This record gives sequence, structure tokens and C-alpha cells, in this order.
Amino acid sequence: MMVMFTVSCTKDLNTKPIDPLVTTSGDVFDNPAAYKQFLAKLYASLAVTGQKGGFGAPEIQASDEGTTAFIRELWAAEEVTTDECINAWGDGGLVEYHGGIWSDNNLYVQLMYERFFINIAYCNEYIRDVNAKLGSLTGQLKTDATQYVAEARFLRAYFYYCAMNEFGNVPFATETDLPGTFTPKQIARADLFKYIESELLAIQPTLAAPGTNEYARADQAADWALLSRMYLNALVYTGTQRYNDCITYSNKVISSNKYTLHPKYQELFLADNNLDRDEIILPVAEDGVNTQDYGDVTFIIHAGVGGSEDATNEFGIATGGWAGNRMTNTFVNRLFPGHKNGTAADQRAIFYTKNQDTSAITSPTIFTQGYLSAKWKNVTSKGAPGSNNNFVDTDFPLFRLSEIYLNYAEAVLRGGSGGDAGTALSLVNQIRERAYGGPSGDITANQLDLNFMIDERGRELYWEAFRRTDLIRFGLFTGGTYLWDFKGNVQAGVATDSHLNLFPLPASDLLLNKNLKQNPGYGN
Repeated sequence: MMVMFTVSCTKDLNTKPIDPLVTTSGDVFDNPAAYKQFLAKLYASLAVTGQKGGFGAPEIQASDEGTTAFIRELWAAEEVTTDECINAWGDGGLVEYHGGIWSDNNLYVQLMYERFFINIAYCNEYIRDVNAKLGSLTGQLKTDATQYVAEARFLRAYFYYCAMNEFGNVPFATETDLPGTFTPKQIARADLFKYIESELLAIQPTLAAPGTNEYARADQAADWALLSRMYLNALVYTGTQRYNDCITYSNKVISSNKYTLHPKYQELFLADNNLDRDEIILPVAEDGVNTQDYGDVTFIIHAGVGGSEDATNEFGIATGGWAGNRMTNTFVNRLFPGHKNGTAADQRAIFYTKNQDTSAITSPTIFTQGYLSAKWKNVTSKGAPGSNNNFVDTDFPLFRLSEIYLNYAEAVLRGGSGGDAGTALSLVNQIRERAYGGPSGDITANQLDLNFMIDERGRELYWEAFRRTDLIRFGLFTGGTYLWDFKGNVQAGVATDSHLNLFPLPASDLLLNKNLKQNPGYGN
């Protein structure tokens, strides 16, 4: 947390440097182009790590810079801890993730926490500085800058959502809290929910209409999609269900008529998925030339491939795979029963099995045990390689339409009003018809229940950083109702304690900030 709230070296917070070549946040916006340039930094913080400095905040430090990236940290927390992924590296941190034996000294927990809050700090500083300038702006620049602030507030709300989702009660600061002047207090999870909700509601009129903003920038549909996701999980966050509101905001996305299901599922995860704006509502933009980092989709693809030349060429990363992540046997057999060597009637069963000795995993560190996921690739829909054979072009969809369909259907099943069972069934079957290439995968109304929904979400959204959150909402992440390979650090899987539904606040931050109280089950 020292990254966010370092103590000022001078009592005058407005002091400017003697060196005329040094630019500060006080004068950088004298250049009209800077408003958009620094907004771009906020979006870049979703993908890259090499952003030294930035509003006076040093970048997170780690022995492997790629591990500090937002997507990599969020993905590991949501996937490696579940049935969808097990890692072979034996890294201190990832072993504990999948085994459910992490502590408040876990490096991955600490880096995720630091990434969330440094990104929030970037947003706070941008909002503070641009708001201070808005009164002096006129014309188109003022209109643009006002929208930029709304987008920065959306990004801050999203980062706070991630913090609330993973950690619960967290330190809290906004643009009104000046760095170096205070020690942040801890906000209760339910109160943070209310704050995020209020921000997302307040900025809606200022955001661009659905589908009208530049690619990879937030608009009203992204705002509605985040509210849909948040309301679906409201019972976990606040103790009060909000399924009616989930349906309302799912309907807003659907009825905007700006989005349809993309015809081919795998194309959503290929190197030219920037063309798939029909379904992808908001992506994290990647580019093998201009967005080079080991922590974004580059990590997802490299870590899920072995070292064989045929595999790396098929995945579009001729520089080689990292032999890290694969799917558990439980996941493959539960969600895609009847698969045949990586093929199935359900076209979402995109497995790579060549050189993999078995689907079963008896030793987590033997990469040739377990099926690989070939869902993400650095290859275009035409079969051409990406622009770089190491750093990938494949964008990461933060929100896409099929999630909204599934949110709507689940909220109806859980008793939400404002929707209907017939529409819910139709939306689910539209997803399945794409997966099966026709109506052969359709289900009946009697089959559409909550047990089906958790599995269908897994089939549709696997390796997209949803699974931990979904399993918690269904009461399956901890306890013994649902077991998978090496859950509880035992091969057959064992029950785990419910305190693991929240990650611990890092011990390093508890030492710095005495306002913070640790989550139950982690001491202190």
C-alpha cells in the first residue's frame, strides 16, 4: 500500500520541481492531447506492467515482471484455484493456490492485491487532476474530458469490484483523498458494493452509447454488463439478493440490439478477435508489436502449451511454450463427458492431447499429465500466425454477450422478476446451438436448473477468469460437496474450509496500515 499512499517529502503538496524538463500532474494537462494519452495509461494498466512512474507512483516490483500484470494475477486467482486449471511449475504460490493452502504471505496474493490498488491509484490521480481542469476547458475538449473522467471512474469501479470480489473488506480511497495526507481506512464489503453501484449508475449518462466508443474503451453496455455481473453475486457480497436488478441490466445489454452471438465460438479467442465486436462488449486490447508483456493473454497461451514444435506452431507461439497450465481430469469429464481425444459434439471442448500421456493427473508437476486447453491461440481465424510469434495479438474479453445471457437465465432460475423462463431457456439454447452447430444441443425446460447452469457456465466461460467466483456463488468452491483433482492438496480432492472463499489481505500491508483487520481464518 506504500505504492498508493507514500508520505509527502514536503509540506507543500503543490511544490513543482526546479528542473524545467520535469513534467508533473500539475502541468501535464496544459497539453490538450494529454487528457487522452493519460486515459490510455489507465486502460493499459489492464494489460501491461512496464509503466514506470506514472503520477508519481513507482511500478510494482517482482523478480518476474510478468507476474505483476493485472490479467495474469486475476486469471490465476480465478482459474488455478479451481477445477479448471492446475499448474505444473511447482512455484511457491501457485501450488498453494490449487491446493487451497495459501496464506497471507503468498506472493501471488500480494501481487494481485498490489496490482488492484496501484491501478485504483492511477484512476484516482487522473480523476482528481482532470476534474481540477474541467472548469477552465471549453468546447469539444471539455466534452471529451468529461467523458474521459466517466471512463476512468468506470475503470476504478471495475478494479474496486475485483478487490471486493477477491478480498472482501479492503482499504478505500477516492480522488478526494490526497496521497501522503492520510492512512486509508477499511471499507466493509457491503458498503463497497454500494459505492461501486453508485459510481456505475452516476456515470451512465456520460458514457458513450453502446457500441459507439472506440475499440477497447468502456461504454454504457460495459457499465450495464458490470452491474449485471455484480447484481448476480450480490447475495455473496452483501447478504441480500439482487436478481431482479441482474435481469434489468442484462436486459439493457440485450435490448440495445448492438450485440449478437458470434457465429464461431473459437474465433472469440484468436489473434483477430478484435473483429468480433458483435459479441465482445469490452476487451483488454493486446498487440504483439505494441503491447508486449508476459502477463496478459501471452501468459495464458504460453503457459498452457508444452515445448514441442508442433504444439507451439499450432498455438502461434513458435518461441516455445512454458509447460504450466492444463485442465483437471474432473473438469474435462464432468463438463464434456463423451469427448474423444479432444473432440466432442460440443465444439467448446477445445482440447490439445498430442504428447499428453493421460487425462488423469497423479502428479501436479508432470505437465504431460492432463489435457491442454487449445481455446486461446495466437492464430487468426484464417489460420495465419499473429504479428509476433512470442507476444500475442489475442485480446482478452472482459465482458461478452454470452455471459449476459447466462446471467439472465440464472437470475430467473433463482427467482428474479422482470424476466421469464421461456426467454431464459431460449438464451441458453442459443448459446448451445452455436456450440453444437445446430439444435442437437438444445435442452428442455425441465433440464434448465441450477445444477445445469454451473456446468454450462463452465463450458462456455472456462479459462476466462470466472470459475472461482461462480463456484463460490453456487456453494461449491469450498466444503466437500464438489471435489476435483488436488482440491485441498490431496489427489482425490478433500473438503476445504469456507475461509478460503476470501483471499487474505497481505501480511505486508497489515504491517503498514493498522486500520486493516485480516479476513477470518488467516490469523491477526
